[in-house]
Amino acid sequence: MTDNKTTPSLISGEESLRVFESLNRGMSRRNALQMLGLAGVAAAGAGSLFGTAGKLWADEAPAEGKGKPGGKIRVAGMSTSTADTLDPAKGALSTDYARQYMFYNGLTRFDSHMTPHLELAERIDNVDATLWTITLRKDVTFHNGKPLTAADVVFSLSRHKDPLTGSKVMALVEQFTEIKATGPNEVQIRLSAPNAELPSILAVSHLLIVPEGTTDFNKGIGTGPFTVGEFKPGVRSIAVRNKNYWKPGLPYLDEIEFIAIADEPSRINALLSGDVHMINEVNPRSTTRISASPKHRVVDAPSGNYTDLIIRQDQMPGKSPEFTQAMKLLLDREQVKSAVFRGYAVVGNDHPISPGARYYNSDLPQTVYDPEKAKFLLKKAGMESITMPLVASPAATGSVDIAVLLQQSAKQAGLKLDVNRLPTDGYWSNHWMKHPLSFGNINPRPNADVMFSQFFQSKAPWNESGWQNDQFDQLLLLARAETDDTKRTQMYHDMQALVHDHCGIGVPVFISNIDGVDKRVKGYVANPLGGFMGYMFAEQVWLDA
Repeated sequence: MTDNKTTPSLISGEESLRVFESLNRGMSRRNALQMLGLAGVAAAGAGSLFGTAGKLWADEAPAEGKGKPGGKIRVAGMSTSTADTLDPAKGALSTDYARQYMFYNGLTRFDSHMTPHLELAERIDNVDATLWTITLRKDVTFHNGKPLTAADVVFSLSRHKDPLTGSKVMALVEQFTEIKATGPNEVQIRLSAPNAELPSILAVSHLLIVPEGTTDFNKGIGTGPFTVGEFKPGVRSIAVRNKNYWKPGLPYLDEIEFIAIADEPSRINALLSGDVHMINEVNPRSTTRISASPKHRVVDAPSGNYTDLIIRQDQMPGKSPEFTQAMKLLLDREQVKSAVFRGYAVVGNDHPISPGARYYNSDLPQTVYDPEKAKFLLKKAGMESITMPLVASPAATGSVDIAVLLQQSAKQAGLKLDVNRLPTDGYWSNHWMKHPLSFGNINPRPNADVMFSQFFQSKAPWNESGWQNDQFDQLLLLARAETDDTKRTQMYHDMQALVHDHCGIGVPVFISNIDGVDKRVKGYVANPLGGFMGYMFAEQVWLDA
């Protein structure tokens, strides 16, 4: 949420009025973006950039003063481990992201249409989408009383380039060829090539701002709406209201206790019994239980979230293109949508860009369920009668049920799959991406560039199937530099085709985010970035008890 009284827009009021008047005269939304020099910043969703009143970067969160101050809530996520972290660079789970947004702010922040708004940045300017100048707010202090300066931003962004940091977005930040302070409150970022998506990239949770020189992240020293009252990895965290928060009147809550309950039925029971006020990752089968309660409600938001079949390309049998294609043909997508997700999903096509998203390639042939063709391909690969372990876990949403359906389909093709159901605890650190056949679950990303950079670029740390494709890597860099939106669209379409045809990832459906919420919790709305309001619920909700 931005404070409309104190946060200016990315452009001046005069420029904003000029663009709005042009829109009223019939200017296209794309031309308006080009007029601002920010083409490519707005994410998918018609009208998400310009509000009905012509306001640019319109704030959709509750207005200041609307919420009721005070109160404590208890929240249960689905994932926890001793690897839980308050280091934004290392965040890997939905619970990490939600905690980090409690304690830190970014330079920009997404609204519910995935449009970036100014946050710690007071102004962002650019030259040819290559040299970016960020002017910081001057009224912001960290939890320890230290004022926010350019040195903090330089440190926070630069540390992702150091391999010793172990940043999950190192590949994404490699395009930052120079990050330097050009004044006490001004930072310049020079990119290796033009990238109009930089304001969106800066809103990613991994790029939240920490004090210069931070080494102990367990203290959670940031500029965010809450301070750390307690943090015990794998157990719980307690967030306490930051009384000196730079956004007047926020946050509303006095305290948030954040725990994890890995077992979904247990999470539902905790919500319905009143033990917790909100939960994420609700199984579609459980929505009727929540809806039947007069004290609770279901929050459903279509998203780019997907659970994917991972076929490692750097080992057998995934090294065989025929085997990889056969596995994709054995995914009965309509059955996965109806039986596993009860219709809370849309059919996917073996690439990570969801239908309706910006740059979605609707011309790609749909991969359809075809066990006979799969049988032919397996025989061609010399693998028609092999037995394979298939690793699944409740940690990857719906993967156990998908695995059982895939096991049944594989029988028709002469392939025996032994489903190995692993517990949630430790799955992401010990098993994800480490088996010939397994499952992942990828939370939505703000744009195609971020998604492709983090999960499909050859050297990306989260390249799930170990896929290496030079043509894809080249297109990724070319698309960032392309300012002609038509050409850029074609590049992203070509990249989706390469993933669809050659990558070891099967995406059967895109899953809606489903949260369960106590009706006394107000201000809670859907966000396509992920559950828990795109992980950013903390400063936006209040308790009307």
